Amino acid sequence: MAVTATTSTTTTTTPTTTAASSTAADNKKNYETFLKMMTTQIKNQDPLNPMDADQLAVQLATFSQVEQQTKTNDLLSQMVSQTNLGAMGQMVGWVGKEAKVTAPVAFDGATPIGVELQPRTGATKTVLVAKDGAGNIVSQTEVAVTPGTYEWQGLDNEGDALAKGKYTLSLVSYSATGELGTDPVSYYQRVSEVRSSGSGVNLYLANGTEVAASAVTAIREAAN
Repeated sequence: MAVTATTSTTTTTTPTTTAASSTAADNKKNYETFLKMMTTQIKNQDPLNPMDADQLAVQLATFSQVEQQTKTNDLLSQMVSQTNLGAMGQMVGWVGKEAKVTAPVAFDGATPIGVELQPRTGATKTVLVAKDGAGNIVSQTEVAVTPGTYEWQGLDNEGDALAKGKYTLSLVSYSATGELGTDPVSYYQRVSEVRSSGSGVNLYLANGTEVAASAVTAIREAAN
């Protein structure tokens, strides 16, 4: 089964739109307020004592700067939106394929879940740790100190099946002198939908998990 690594463009083409949209809206509001105030000032000036020409020139220059900033931010918002749509269009082909992600697994209460393990260099012992949604450790399983796929059975430390739900898995590596560190566990899951959001492009997986497109490290054809 062919596996293709994703490119870095995923992370660089999905800028945040929330801040840009908010700034553009504020600038536009300030621009409109400035325009009303200046128009009122000119309209109500004393014909016998008109506004000083230098003062008017300064205000017109300020007006021009505010207008330009508003147009620039509007253009930026449009570009951000188009960039997100472009990135989403490129990822439409991912729908139906399997994405490799680091995210909580969705356990149905019975079916084992295949996960990818990568022990740290120098490890002599590795333990797969599972935490529930509240962050409580619900199981600790010693696994072989070799990279590869492992079938997590979804059992607690007594060998009983865990409740249906989402669990966060991590691999703790140990050496003869102590703990080397903890690393997240990745797995493959079918992509059901690609959607643009305020923070970029997100993928909705078949197990109900939502992940950022930037979290995907590989894409492969679905097993069936």
